[in-house]
Amino acid sequence: MTYNNKAKLKMLYVRQILEDETDAEHGLSMMQIIERLAEYGIDAERKSIYRDIDILREFGVDVKTYQRNPVEYAIEARAFELSELMLLVDAVESCKFLTTRQSNKLIANLKTFANNRQRALLDRRIYVDGRITSKNDSVFGYIDLLHDAMRQNRKVEFTYYRYGVDGERYTTRDGKPHMVTPVGIAFSDGYYYFTAWNDDHENMTEYRVDRMGKLRVSDSKGTKNDEITHRVYDKEDHERFGRFSGKPVTATLLVDADKVEIVRDRFGENAQIMRKDDDTAKAVVKVYASEQFFGWIAGLGGTVRIDGPKSLKKEYNECLLSLVDE
Repeated sequence: MTYNNKAKLKMLYVRQILEDETDAEHGLSMMQIIERLAEYGIDAERKSIYRDIDILREFGVDVKTYQRNPVEYAIEARAFELSELMLLVDAVESCKFLTTRQSNKLIANLKTFANNRQRALLDRRIYVDGRITSKNDSVFGYIDLLHDAMRQNRKVEFTYYRYGVDGERYTTRDGKPHMVTPVGIAFSDGYYYFTAWNDDHENMTEYRVDRMGKLRVSDSKGTKNDEITHRVYDKEDHERFGRFSGKPVTATLLVDADKVEIVRDRFGENAQIMRKDDDTAKAVVKVYASEQFFGWIAGLGGTVRIDGPKSLKKEYNECLLSLVDE
């Protein structure tokens, strides 16, 4: 590298050094900055570095001066606080639809927003109970393709996979592609779900995006009908269990008074909770009545019970009886 090129790069190296090694608690003295530049093969005088710092400040880089002994310089403000980066790293670690490669790449990218000391703190692994790592690297690209198809009002074509008892993936319909009209994408329980209109069955069908393969946007125009037009995701006020549909119903639940947080954790502010007596609370919630909802109730061991309507109680009892071996 020629002398002139090194001189032109000096300010960029000053910024990189401050970004990598400093924060509000840890600064670098002028002598330390000169030493770091020397490691890059750049000789620098104090006056030139002062000018570089002034230009960086004028550009908007938050270079602070700390009156310590000796005086130190540091970049304090960053795009993300350390606590925010930790939260994002934890979210990536716990995301089911990401492959190990994608997870590692995203975490590496997040680390670029931190300094060296903070990067070491981000080298952590949280325990995620029952985490399943996806084997499909295409999820990100598929989400973009699906949005493109919806913007263009085009159908999409793809193969779909399910796992066999041998643990291997097999295509459904003997490998025959699905051709559907994309309607919307939802994220639930750690996975992306794709809702589409199926002309063959004349209904809405839902697919797990990580189980799709060979996705492409078709030249065929998407189907238009009232059900597609009036499909709204953000106004969904009934709770689904495991993405399974069922009859929408307003249910009344009886809850042990010391277990109210179970209902609150599941339904959030959508649950209307009131006291029934000293030992019991009453909760009114909107749900889709499905076997998965009944399984959730049964799994709570009687701490949450269905009080109404009678038709829902009857359906729940019939579901339990059907599980008993005759």
